[in-house]
Amino acid sequence: MNNSMINSSVSMHSLQQKLDILSNNIANVNTNGFKKKEASFEDVLTNVKSQPEGFRQQGRFSPLGFNQGWGSKLVQIQTNLSQGPIQSTGNAADFAIQGDGLFEVETGELDANGEKQKAWTRNGALSLIPDATGGTVLTTKEGHFVSGKDASGADVTPIVIPKGYRPVVEQNGEIKGYSEQDATATPLNLGRIKLVRVVRPQLLQDIGDNLYALPNGLSVAEKANILQDVNPGLDTTNNRVTLMQGFLEQSNVTLSDEMTDLVIVQRALQLNSRAITSSDQMMNIANNLRA
Repeated sequence: MNNSMINSSVSMHSLQQKLDILSNNIANVNTNGFKKKEASFEDVLTNVKSQPEGFRQQGRFSPLGFNQGWGSKLVQIQTNLSQGPIQSTGNAADFAIQGDGLFEVETGELDANGEKQKAWTRNGALSLIPDATGGTVLTTKEGHFVSGKDASGADVTPIVIPKGYRPVVEQNGEIKGYSEQDATATPLNLGRIKLVRVVRPQLLQDIGDNLYALPNGLSVAEKANILQDVNPGLDTTNNRVTLMQGFLEQSNVTLSDEMTDLVIVQRALQLNSRAITSSDQMMNIANNLRA
């Protein structure tokens, strides 16, 4: 197998992975809170070939050494957390996050320690479903409980809205319960929705259903280097994470950009395919030579 065939076959494998990423982005162009994926590539190996000394001629400026590549490979798939368009819905259970934040949810599955696994999502299309006490709890459309903080700052799951109260969520995530029978009654403090700030999005694992998880086996300090709890009192203008009730964040995928990248990938695949065909034809001619 000659060098051009190796180069093209390796590059086509990476281009196929890029094509899969683009197709996933395009398929989720209308998914609430979806964050597009971006791929990074690097050269597999580069050699420097030397020309014979006779190549050096007077007036020729071409160097005696030239680079010979061996294709490229996919080295990283990173989540782009840039802000998507905000759309008004008027639904009290819809929330849009502004800033590099995520909702924390409880999936119901157990981890190695027997505790319920946590996951994180940007999709703010939530639901209020009845619970055993006659009130309602805040969940995702898939039924995962949304995590919150109580008045003391401790984690609590699920977030319970008492019967006869209407939840109003402020920008910092604090939940106030307003009585539906007495409009003059003092609202109840029901805690706040727990938000986490993403520090290293490239380390988040996509587990499907627009959910993210952390790699297994991480220590508490290592987890804190990826996700950090949002403290509204310590937020500044530059890193503030806020909530908007009655709004939804749309996907940050721009269809025109994805289609442009798709055409570029298709042309690159076509070029490498022709290179393999040409190499095969040259090898066939060499095999059919007669002395």
